[in-house]
Amino acid sequence: MLLKNDKKTIRAWTFYDWANSVYPLVISSAIFPIFYEKVTKNDLNGLIPFCGGSFINTAFYGYVVAVSYLIVAFSSPLLSGMADYSDGKKRFLKMFCYLGSLSCIALSFFSTEHIILSMLALMLASVGYWGSLVFYNAYLPEIADPDQHDKISARGFAMGYVGSSLLLIAILVLAVFTKTIPKIQYTFALVGLWWIVFSQVTFRRLPASVKQDGQKKHLLSSGYKELKNVWIDLKQRLQLRRFLTSYFMYNMGVQTVMIMAVPFATKAINWKDENQQQQSLIISILIIQFLGVAGAFMMSKLSSIIGNIKTIGLNIVIWAAICVYTYLLVDSPMEFYIVAACVGLVMGGIQALSRSTYSKMLPETKDHASYFSFYDVSEKIGLAIGTTTFGLIEDVTGGIRNSVLSLILIFIVGFVLLLRVPKEQ
Repeated sequence: MLLKNDKKTIRAWTFYDWANSVYPLVISSAIFPIFYEKVTKNDLNGLIPFCGGSFINTAFYGYVVAVSYLIVAFSSPLLSGMADYSDGKKRFLKMFCYLGSLSCIALSFFSTEHIILSMLALMLASVGYWGSLVFYNAYLPEIADPDQHDKISARGFAMGYVGSSLLLIAILVLAVFTKTIPKIQYTFALVGLWWIVFSQVTFRRLPASVKQDGQKKHLLSSGYKELKNVWIDLKQRLQLRRFLTSYFMYNMGVQTVMIMAVPFATKAINWKDENQQQQSLIISILIIQFLGVAGAFMMSKLSSIIGNIKTIGLNIVIWAAICVYTYLLVDSPMEFYIVAACVGLVMGGIQALSRSTYSKMLPETKDHASYFSFYDVSEKIGLAIGTTTFGLIEDVTGGIRNSVLSLILIFIVGFVLLLRVPKEQ
């Protein structure tokens, strides 16, 4: 049995944020996008050959990531149903963790001569990261009472920001000795190793999966049945359903910004030279990380005063304003720093509050992985649409700045949908 509000269990749970957050920072946001843009521009003239055609490198990057989201979106509901039926959350958490971490290690062999295989490693790393979060998040309502969810969720994100920033700083120190960007690809192996090593703290403390006799034979069909039951229940819960609809939209904008920010900055900002570009982007990412810690706790505190829905709504308005400012005015490094600071303050807050708000709305149940799979599906399909739209607009118009217009619309729709969420507890 899992004892709720146990400090050691909560600490172990938050440590998975410490372990896996190196992927979204180093691979999704900071180092890999800069490395990818540089090597594909130098070796392939910024065009990726695929299926007899060619794609703009940043657009192709968005498409690959979008495919990974769709894989997770379509697989996680079934796997989560199986996990709930067989008490297998920890087993699936480990499976996706190791898939993601080993794929990060494989990225250290990235080569433009084998660009499709290299991008396959990127896609699998994304599948591993996002897939593991389904089962990780599902533990939150099991380890703590609802009145603790905001604080614990914020603590997890804060742990992730601090831990991943420490590794990024270590990588930057190592980069001083590598001298050239291509050689920094070998540090991607450190991301995978960090992820594997620190996740063991979580795996040791969270309860082990125990499969009852006779379940293995009917595990697949039981997974479908579990999923169907949760879907029927969700349709009867207006508050939960409307929140998921709003989350689908506004999180699409949040995650697309986080993934496409560096590709946008490499093309839309007027950098003095390549060295300034690389240094400024790294500084911006660190600003986001450290302000994200403060933002997560600040929004958690604000939610205790005005409520979760109002706090999330405020965050969405700020996100929309950031996108408007970016589209109209941002073209210098200093202006990009301002954007980075604003993003940092609302990034951790809206992510932590979204997770805890959803967990509070769940009914009394043992099927937490199945419920969180729908949360995850709305997130991943939204991400696939967001990144694909961002890439398509650049492909069609030839300008990456125009893609920001889609984000403004996404946040506006997400805010309107949030207003429709019933306010009762």
